[in-house]
Amino acid sequence: MTSTATYGTTIGTAERVNREVRLVRHPDGALAVGDLEVVPTEMPVMAPGHVLIRNLLLSVDAATRLRLDPVSPPGYLPALKPGEALAGMVIGEVVESDVEGFAPGDLVHHDLGYRDYALVDPGNQALGVAGALTRLDRELGPPELHVGLLGMTGLTAWAGLFEVASLKPDDVVWISAAAGAVGSVAAQLAKAHGCRVVGSAGSADKVAYLTDSLGLDGAFNWRDGLDEPLAELAPDGIDVYFDNVGGDHLRAALDHLRPYGRVALCGAIAGYDGRPPQAPENLFAATSKDLNLRGFRAGTYADRLPEVRKNLAELWESGQLKLDLARYEGLEAAPEAVVDMLSGRTTGKCVVLLA
Repeated sequence: MTSTATYGTTIGTAERVNREVRLVRHPDGALAVGDLEVVPTEMPVMAPGHVLIRNLLLSVDAATRLRLDPVSPPGYLPALKPGEALAGMVIGEVVESDVEGFAPGDLVHHDLGYRDYALVDPGNQALGVAGALTRLDRELGPPELHVGLLGMTGLTAWAGLFEVASLKPDDVVWISAAAGAVGSVAAQLAKAHGCRVVGSAGSADKVAYLTDSLGLDGAFNWRDGLDEPLAELAPDGIDVYFDNVGGDHLRAALDHLRPYGRVALCGAIAGYDGRPPQAPENLFAATSKDLNLRGFRAGTYADRLPEVRKNLAELWESGQLKLDLARYEGLEAAPEAVVDMLSGRTTGKCVVLLA
């Protein structure tokens, strides 16, 4: 193997300062912009067996919040300590490489986001197997497409619907947080599969987005209630519930699911941002209706990502899927982007353009 690296050097005299986003303190309730800070740090120095990457497009994901409290959920990634840098999925371009299969100019996906430049060891993923350094096919689409539809967002939606909920074309499907990153992709995938799809979101503008832009069969604002809209939009009940919220949304789904219905437990954002998670009091409905409730993590299906990317790219090219981005400019905007996404002020996939 011929190395492209020059060890012991940095990018150049004009770019010697790197930056990263660090946790200032554990949030007291909902995350505030001041709980995070962008700080200058030294430019990474190339090392054997590593790849130096200029990050281009940061994926802002709700799961990041789970690591910002003093203790993270059991079985999840460890909580961050004040002063530690955040990790997150990101699209970047290789600057230097000492790893077979990666060359300068390659477009890649990895998990050392929340910084301008990253020195990546392919054998040490910050976010587990889902964050593995991967070379991307530029022919499939631009970086924006790879961070959204063709990245972990798309894989999460696909896995939840087809692997976990065993989606069928005649299913009636409810997607919660349907105007968000994963929810909007899941809603479109279900429509493309021939399902009747109902979505819920947290504002009138988002409800209009779901019907007018994404073409869902029905949508409602959950702040106005859950049971009455579901009874109106799915009078005979639902077959599949894609759960991004948990809490009262899961309670409503249990009431409205038909016998043998399926629930894909993707997330529980109602309990993420300083709010205690609440279990539904009607959980026995899962027994009385023979329901299947199954939690999942997209990383479990990481080996399917090449296949899923190809499938989703074809649906995008055919016009059956669209990608809407909530864009923030520069790493200095990352704390605001995270807070806005968690508070429901963004629509579609939330990203930070780093370069």
